[in-house]
Amino acid sequence: MTHVSAPGASPTVGPDPREPLSTLRRDLSTGAEGLSDREAARRLAVHGANEVKVKEQASIGQELLQQLAHPLALLLWAAAALAFVAGIPVLGWAIVVVIVVNAAFALLQERQAERAVETLTRYLPEHAEVMRNGRRQTVEACTIVPGDILLLEEGSKVPADARLTDGGIEADLSMLTGESAPAERVAGPAVQGMPLLQELDLVFSGTTCTGGQAQAVVYATGHRTELGRIAALSQRTHREPSPLERQVKKVAWLIAAAAVAMGTLFLVTGVAIGLPLTDAIMFAIGLLVANVPEGLLPIITLALAVGVRSLARQGAVVKRLSAVETLGSTNVICTDKTGTLTQNRMRLQSLWTPEHGSAKGPWATEPVRAAAECTTVTRDAEGNLHGDPTEVALVAGAADLDVCPDLDARDAQRRTVYRFDPRLRMMSVITASPAEGGRPVLIAKGAPEAILARTVSEPGTPADRAAQKARAAADDMARNGMRVLAVASRELSPDALPTRREDAEAELRLLGLAGLYDPPRPEVAAAVRRCHEAGVRVHIVTGDNGATAAAVAREVGIGEPELHVVPEAETVSDAELDALLASDGTAEIVFARSSPETKLKVADALRHHGQIVAMTGDGVNDAPALHRAHIGVAMGRSGTLPARPPRWCSRTTTSPPLSPRSSPAAASTTTSASSSSTSLPT
Repeated sequence: MTHVSAPGASPTVGPDPREPLSTLRRDLSTGAEGLSDREAARRLAVHGANEVKVKEQASIGQELLQQLAHPLALLLWAAAALAFVAGIPVLGWAIVVVIVVNAAFALLQERQAERAVETLTRYLPEHAEVMRNGRRQTVEACTIVPGDILLLEEGSKVPADARLTDGGIEADLSMLTGESAPAERVAGPAVQGMPLLQELDLVFSGTTCTGGQAQAVVYATGHRTELGRIAALSQRTHREPSPLERQVKKVAWLIAAAAVAMGTLFLVTGVAIGLPLTDAIMFAIGLLVANVPEGLLPIITLALAVGVRSLARQGAVVKRLSAVETLGSTNVICTDKTGTLTQNRMRLQSLWTPEHGSAKGPWATEPVRAAAECTTVTRDAEGNLHGDPTEVALVAGAADLDVCPDLDARDAQRRTVYRFDPRLRMMSVITASPAEGGRPVLIAKGAPEAILARTVSEPGTPADRAAQKARAAADDMARNGMRVLAVASRELSPDALPTRREDAEAELRLLGLAGLYDPPRPEVAAAVRRCHEAGVRVHIVTGDNGATAAAVAREVGIGEPELHVVPEAETVSDAELDALLASDGTAEIVFARSSPETKLKVADALRHHGQIVAMTGDGVNDAPALHRAHIGVAMGRSGTLPARPPRWCSRTTTSPPLSPRSSPAAASTTTSASSSSTSLPT
């Protein structure tokens, strides 16, 4: 049931997007023809504009007042006041100028960094295609309301969270998930227990449709969307002083106390010994001004600026000067896996066949040759492969084994293509096999459990025993960090081709398993080793599964001597997290299946335990954690705008090295080890 509230009230509780589609349509009071203009206007008044709300910042006057009330500034104000009282206006005005210049410089630095949620609005399109009054219309995206029917096609930006009602698309969800590969989204029933971002029939505000066509019904707009939720998380994390700022403030209060005490003492002493009051005040002012290190802040600023310049030569963009010092204090790094520790480039790593296991030989090429046939990869004039990264890896692996089919001939011989269905977790093609005299053959590839469920394997038969061995082999590959695909085939009668997909993808014969691996970046292991030498621990916080992340961690040296794996980080309570972090100061942890809230919770827990935390990230989903960590390392080339430094984290977010030889991982994991390849906080 949908609940609404008046404009400006607290967020409403919307319908459950995973309930049956008929129920969702009823709750949203919408149909295939969409809403009327009049009804859309009414709902807009109730739900508000479809915009990401930005919390109002403090006024320039308030921020300037904070700078003018700095302990050192207060002491200088006192000295200036005494100078005016003593009739020395030149000295008084000189001190005021010093105060104003320092405050203006600090304010400029603050205003450059304090741009938190504004970049999120760039992800929302200006216009959207909807069905209203029974016909297609182009409307302003800010006027989209729950119940609107969106029309999505290649190149469209999704203006609100919606559930597909018809068709299917490929969507770029990297801004929310951090995964670069397009995700399949198709209309159909929801899968119980699946996280919202992984639901196969949901699309989210700010993401992009990269292929296909579909219709979708909007169930959430504005701050109720996933994008709005992340924005709210980011705005709840307030900027806190860096370690350097806290230390400078302590020193400033100490100096102020000493200067005031000495000035007061000599003022009283001078009057007591008979000095004229004016001379005593002059002497007191001299002591105050002499004890105030007017050049302290400029010297600190210049020293940090030199560090920023040095780091800039190495590809690091630093947007907050105090982060240079914070970087040297970092003792825990929380890093993502895909594209950070790894190259985000799949390659064929292992093959397995039912007859010979993982033994190498001519028979091992049959699965990869068939898998390359069952792809939609294309090759351009320069010979570069284009398509899904997994399929590109299969075709490239087949080419390395000299069994890659001619891609043009492959397409010419095809009769039917059943594209990858994320619900079935497989795809298949029907092609004319030259080896069978042009006889039609179905080739299928997909998740091992999906393929094996469609093979002929009566209990106790050799086929059943082969299926059991295949499951064990697939588990071993997964434990070694590989993505496993099963490949199967079936000969068809040319006179009676199946007309339904479920009939075609049945009674399959397993050809084998292919293990794909996203290898670590070559420089990561050395970077991790330097971190350990510097006493810095490295945790992995990733949305991937625990076995894969743990395998990568061990390969690059994370977890020596001990590695803890939290397979479902979202389910860990605060008490369990505190116990885990406090149990062993040397253990390193893999937090698998992490959500944005999980990353934020891990950063909070580490801060609570007195750690100086660096967090890496590249997607909008990483922004709250980047904002909360002492050091936020944002990806320079692949990262989404809110994760990048120029206008994002109001604290210490940075951009990593831009040179190909310097990985974001190396940047994030060598910051405290004085490496030559660093990526720094703003």
